[in-house]
Amino acid sequence: MGQLALAAKITHVPSMYLSELPGERQGTRQDAIDGHIEIGRRCRELGVDTIVVFDTHWLVNANYHLNCAPRWEGTYTSNELPHFISNMPFAFPGNPELGRILAQACSEQGVETLAHDATTLAPEYGTLVPMRYMNADQHFKVVSVSAMCTSHYLNDSARLGWAMREAVEQHYDGKVAFLASGSLSHRFAQNGLAPEFAFKIWSPFLERLDHEVIEMWKNGDWQDFCAMLPEYAAKGHGEGFMHDTAMLLGALGWSAYDGKVEVITPYFAASGTGQMNAVFPVTKQDGSAVPPPEASRATSYRAFPRL
Repeated sequence: MGQLALAAKITHVPSMYLSELPGERQGTRQDAIDGHIEIGRRCRELGVDTIVVFDTHWLVNANYHLNCAPRWEGTYTSNELPHFISNMPFAFPGNPELGRILAQACSEQGVETLAHDATTLAPEYGTLVPMRYMNADQHFKVVSVSAMCTSHYLNDSARLGWAMREAVEQHYDGKVAFLASGSLSHRFAQNGLAPEFAFKIWSPFLERLDHEVIEMWKNGDWQDFCAMLPEYAAKGHGEGFMHDTAMLLGALGWSAYDGKVEVITPYFAASGTGQMNAVFPVTKQDGSAVPPPEASRATSYRAFPRL
C-alpha cells in the first residue's frame, strides 16, 4: 500500500538557527541548512506526505513513544542551549493515524510502543530544527519518535525501524520519509572551551573514527558497521546512544542493506561533535537480517499498561 520513499541521517545542530541571526555566527551553518532544504525538496519530488523523525533529543526511560498530535504550534527555547535556540517559532501538522499504525506494528513485533495523539507534549529540537528548513510551508505531516533511549537495546530499536517500514508498506496509504536526527560522535567540548571548538571535533580519535564510518557507509559495508555499532555508539560518544541510527538501519534491512550512502552535507564539526546530512537509498528488503526484539524476550518482561 504505502512506501518508505526516503531515508536519511541528518544533523540538527542548534547553531543552524544561530546562523540565521545577526552576529558573528551568521551564515556559518548555511551548508547544513542547504542540506535540509535539499532533503525536503527530494521528499516533495518523491510525493512524501509524512516525515517520521527519530529524535535523539526526546529522552525516554521506558518503552518507545511516538508524538503524533494533530498539530503543533508555539515558540521554543532550548533548555540545553538557550543561548543558541531562543524564542524560535514552529508550526506544522501531525499525523495521528500514521502514529497509531506505527505504534501498533512495533508492539506486535515485540517492541512495546505507545502513540500519543491527545497530548500537550511538544516536539524536541531534534525534530523542530530540521522541520524549520525542510517544512517551513507546513507541506508535510510529522511524527516524532523518541530516540534518546536510556535503558533500551539497540536490537529493539532496529526491530522498531523494520516494524515501522512494514507498517507503512502494508497498512498506510501514502509515502513516508524516515529521518535519523542525530550526530555521529557527540563528545561536546568541555565547559569553557565551546567557542574554541565551535568548528572542531573534540579529539583526533573521534574525528578519524567518524571518517572511517562514513567511508563504510559510502562503500556499503553494512555487515561490518552493524556489528560494530554498539561499540561505536559507546566509544564514539554516539548521540542518543545511536538509537536513531539503529532505527534507520533496521528500516533499511540492517546488515542485509545493500545501498550506498549519498552525502548531501559533508562531515563538519559543531561544538566538538561530528555532523552530516546523508541520504540512504531505500532498497528492497525482506527483513530477515533485522535482529529480533530483546526486551520482550526477558522472562520477567511486562508490557507497559495501555493508557
